Amino acid sequence: MTTLTQVVGNCRKLGAPKVFYIAADMASPEAPESVVQFALDKLGGLDYLVLNHIGGAPAGTRVRSPQATRWLMQVNFVSYVQLTSRALPSLTDSKGSLVVVSSLLGRVPTSFSTPYSAAKFALDGFFGSLRRELDVQDVNVAITMCVLGLRDRASAAEAVRGVTRVKAAPGPKAALAVIRGGATRAAGVFYPWRFRLLCLLRRWLPRPRAWFIRQELNVTAAAAA
Repeated sequence: MTTLTQVVGNCRKLGAPKVFYIAADMASPEAPESVVQFALDKLGGLDYLVLNHIGGAPAGTRVRSPQATRWLMQVNFVSYVQLTSRALPSLTDSKGSLVVVSSLLGRVPTSFSTPYSAAKFALDGFFGSLRRELDVQDVNVAITMCVLGLRDRASAAEAVRGVTRVKAAPGPKAALAVIRGGATRAAGVFYPWRFRLLCLLRRWLPRPRAWFIRQELNVTAAAAA
């Protein structure tokens, strides 16, 4: 809650006349609908829906256990579908935009990230199909898929400490790339830009050799997670 109130304060400093917030747990199947309904009640309608929440494996579970996988899929995929389904009628009326913040792991499989990567691949498939459905029905709702890498947030850095050698990208610059993509109704955003090349290279190198993987990962630490 403290973080949310800080965001509210920052928005007001930047000149926002009204700011509303609601705390919700996306692991709860009932939460997505209540969040969208709260926004509709406060705002009267939606022009944008930005899907940017994320969850790691819950405490006390193994990362690749069925229990952790179900939890991750609810938070990182199913809740995105629920939020979208509830918001889509309002976005259709306003000819608005959906901005989906995903990950490189939703385009390029990586070792020791199976449940997380599965959820991100599911996002890419769902929203890619939804974009085509909206196109053939002449529904003017833009969908911007954002493919991001590791950001320099404290929580993200702690989660991968000692596991990956990948350098984190600046969080504010990644956020600006997402905002620009949504505002211009771009189909896709890649940050850093080299991720676009990595996604293309995957077609020619679908199964990278173990040597390349070891350059990016501390395999012993990752396998123990």
